[in-house]
Amino acid sequence: MRESLSTPASASNAFTLAGWTQTIKRSALQELLVIASRPEILSFALGLPAAELFPVRQFMEATEQALFADTRALQYGPPFPMLKQHIVELMKQRGVACRKEQIFLTAGAQQGLNLLTHLLLEPRGQVISEEMIYPGFKQVVDLFQPEILTVGTDLRDGIDVMAVESLLRGGARPAFIYAISDGHNPLGVSISQVKRERLVELANSFSVPIIEEDPYGFLSYDSNIPPMRALDERWVFYVGSFSKILAPALRLGWLILPEELISKLSVVKEASDIDTQTFAQRVVSSFFDMGCLPQHLAALRDEYRVRRDTMLAAVERHFPPGTICTKPPSGVFLWVELPADICAEELLRIAIETEQVAFLPGNAFCLTRQPQASHSIRLNFSNCRPELIEEGIRRLTRAMELLRVQALCVAG
Repeated sequence: MRESLSTPASASNAFTLAGWTQTIKRSALQELLVIASRPEILSFALGLPAAELFPVRQFMEATEQALFADTRALQYGPPFPMLKQHIVELMKQRGVACRKEQIFLTAGAQQGLNLLTHLLLEPRGQVISEEMIYPGFKQVVDLFQPEILTVGTDLRDGIDVMAVESLLRGGARPAFIYAISDGHNPLGVSISQVKRERLVELANSFSVPIIEEDPYGFLSYDSNIPPMRALDERWVFYVGSFSKILAPALRLGWLILPEELISKLSVVKEASDIDTQTFAQRVVSSFFDMGCLPQHLAALRDEYRVRRDTMLAAVERHFPPGTICTKPPSGVFLWVELPADICAEELLRIAIETEQVAFLPGNAFCLTRQPQASHSIRLNFSNCRPELIEEGIRRLTRAMELLRVQALCVAG
């Protein structure tokens, strides 16, 4: 009889996966991306830019120019040098002096963070991060099963630099310090000038790189402090992105780092995706050539400032007494601490089911347990027009009232 090719009954029928995959799960961002995409949901959940402000007409012209001016636009190719030069000029607006040889093009900020982590972090090595942070950071470093050394964040001036110094002087030797200088995700705070200077001093003293992620630095409404990369070009590795200032679908970003690391990083990236969006590079470069970016950025800042102020005023009018909400000087998020009797995760369930409005609960951002996160929420203000922001805040207020009524019924 012919031998069966089926799996023997005694053998396991489960796939053998890498150990680090045993604890991974989809982030709350990915879960809510599906929910927030439903047309009936009014979403404050994700950091989506305003689709109606995308420069569609200019992109059409830039696309035509890229296609007809360069026959290599749709071919494999090396990083486009003209785009690098445009980024050099763009960074001057943030007070950063750099050379195109220090620019490394990526498929967005997330890939930039991923590549730098692969370059710097050994398995089970150390990294320093804030306790409340962008979930994509944890997803990147989890592959290496690191020891994440966490520090707090002051809602007025950012990362607890004294705690960073204490860790370093106490013997910690992290592969890098991860920091978001402006429009912190999720807290909305920007790091003060004094703290930026001290953090860079520590990076120099202890030879520890800072990965400075700056997707929101060009969306500054009340102040414009230069990023930490303006203070140091050796120990600050800058991560930039076109997602929030042009369009996420471009999947295009950049790094600024010491020139000596570019060749090694190129090998890391080649193993990931060969090259980056040859076509998108040329389209964005053409967009720069047309001189459209300054006016577009000014329009974004003007409109997002209105939406930020609209949401702040609506929260102040409608949310219950005891609510704490700070005014973000940059970025697209409000961090709201609600009264302690309101569970943010229960509020999210009720808000979606009864009011069709979504947000992200504070626990989605915790690297360590933070009691205030359980009654805190992150709200995005860039994606909705002012009248929808007003409506959404009213819906959330009704959901809070219903949650409290349900709690009283259970207690009674």
